Amino acid sequence: MFELLKAGGILMVPIVACSILALAIILERFWTLRPTRVAPPQTINELWRWIKKKELNGRKLKALQGSSPLGRILAGGLINAKHGREIMKESIEHEASQVIHDLERFLNPLGTVATITPLLGLLGTVIGMIKVFAEIQLAGVGNAGNLAGGISEALITTAAGLSVAIPALICHRYFIRRVDELVVGMEQEAIKLVEVVHGDREIDVEGA
Repeated sequence: MFELLKAGGILMVPIVACSILALAIILERFWTLRPTRVAPPQTINELWRWIKKKELNGRKLKALQGSSPLGRILAGGLINAKHGREIMKESIEHEASQVIHDLERFLNPLGTVATITPLLGLLGTVIGMIKVFAEIQLAGVGNAGNLAGGISEALITTAAGLSVAIPALICHRYFIRRVDELVVGMEQEAIKLVEVVHGDREIDVEGA
């Protein structure tokens, strides 16, 4: 592996760095964007029980706020529920914007990696071909070893750049889709909460 990296030339260094960064982001986002962590079903079910039994208080609101991103959004609305429907909705939207920002963290760098690594590979290809033509100009086509070295450098960097970019792009699109799905689910729960608090909807406690 080291010999392969060495044969690819200096541009293999940023490509390898990009691959390490992409892998770290992918693993972190897979862990962070788990539905059971972002919007656990037990959070909303427990909240409905608290509301139905009139057990909701400041301590439980604080626990709800720290339980999950969904809990943070719902707690933000409940804290200001007494000021009316519109203020409650604005509080939910404010918390939701911050939660969405957190859910999308590191996705831009991952997208950047997916974009620049093929360009780095292409640059390596260009540099490798320049070396090939420079060798031809100096020594003619008789020195096959030097020509092969330049061509090898060009092909290795291209392959390495694409090998990093393809999975990074796939994961970037996948995470964007997952964030969208999580946001839609949390929006539905927030709307339901507003309707329940203001008497437009009956509480449906799962398993109760």
